[in-house]
Amino acid sequence: MSTTSRSDIDQRLGEEYEHEAVPLGQRKSLGSVAAIWFGFPMILTNALFGGIITYHLGFTLGLLALLCGNAVLFLYVGTLSAIAGRTGLNFAMQAKRTFGTRGYAIASCFLSTIVIGWYAFQTGLTGATLHENFGWNTTLIICIAALLYTGVTFIGVRALTIIGMIAAPLYIILGLAAVWFVFSAHGLGGVTRYTSHAYGMSFAGAMTLVIATFADSGTMTADFTRWSKSGPQAVLAAFTAFPVANLVAQLFGLTVVASGAALAPATDGGDFLPLLTGHGTLLSTLAVVFVFVNLGSVCTHCLYNGAVGYSHLFGSHMRRLTLVLGAIGGVLAVAGVWSLFLSWLNVLGVLVPPIGAVMITDQVLLGGLHRTATQAAYRPAALIAWAAGAVCAFLVHLGLPGPGEAITGILVGGVLYALIQSRLAGRLALPAAE
Repeated sequence: MSTTSRSDIDQRLGEEYEHEAVPLGQRKSLGSVAAIWFGFPMILTNALFGGIITYHLGFTLGLLALLCGNAVLFLYVGTLSAIAGRTGLNFAMQAKRTFGTRGYAIASCFLSTIVIGWYAFQTGLTGATLHENFGWNTTLIICIAALLYTGVTFIGVRALTIIGMIAAPLYIILGLAAVWFVFSAHGLGGVTRYTSHAYGMSFAGAMTLVIATFADSGTMTADFTRWSKSGPQAVLAAFTAFPVANLVAQLFGLTVVASGAALAPATDGGDFLPLLTGHGTLLSTLAVVFVFVNLGSVCTHCLYNGAVGYSHLFGSHMRRLTLVLGAIGGVLAVAGVWSLFLSWLNVLGVLVPPIGAVMITDQVLLGGLHRTATQAAYRPAALIAWAAGAVCAFLVHLGLPGPGEAITGILVGGVLYALIQSRLAGRLALPAAE
């Protein structure tokens, strides 16, 4: 793609600012940025997890786990968003200050790869869902979905706003329709009395599941919230996602399972799509549109994260990387990588949260946001703290007592980084004058 053709495309679709801060004059309204984040968590996957957590913990503890997990997500994503709204920098550029001008590439490449894996999972899930509910050819649907999702992402951040405006209302409308069918067939009187039917998940594990679902794009929130006009507006945009949209999406799954209407609560949780089939052509058609729009919202956001991250790493352009990564993710989806769904979530809960924790500690709690941007190629303290947080989170995942993988990684990563920095500051301090 030539420079001229790229300029023509940017003039038509808008500049994405892969390598610089978004100028204040190009920032978007609170409503536009909020639409990007609000529509993102309104996905069937959240209904599935909300239901699985309820199946394992019962209504009361399940609801509490959802509330606590979303509170952690808000503090985590909201703080990273505040930095982005203030600076206008994407995640890769934001990470340079903490991890170094070369060290950032380790975190950025890792997360950009993770979100492309998530894109592949959800694209594959599109085909699997429509095959399961309507008997359509899985591979053909995956290929169609990959083309659609790549095309929408290619348009840029404007398209993410539009798909968010469509995805969220559609989710709520069809979710309410599913609840109506549940009420008609089962009633909702026993929802709050629903008790645990399994014992394979702890409260801490349930919180980790809530956090892990959006740990990747939540850590890369700057790619979205850098478009905010200020830090406070970026925080408000994040708040519409966590806890509002995320919790609403999960509560539909909780309701389906707790009412006894879920077909396979242990594995499919509160997936309410099967409840919408068999009620006429119109509703079935809406259900098909819903699958593409709903899962497409996740896929386009993740693909955008990956394209922005890799474009900065390679000195390339977001739209060029969108085409490349969209094709790679489509191939992975056809290959069946989406079947490794739960293993992927374990990776997210263990390895990702310490990254954001170190950045928050450095740039917010220790005032790094106010210092001159680092010129160091690598900042070992940040990399060590990330690694230590991930190791401790993995030990908790293996069975070591703790507050869950995600929380452990956040606490260890943030605290260790602060301790290392305070020790370094003490060594570098000049002796007092006599």
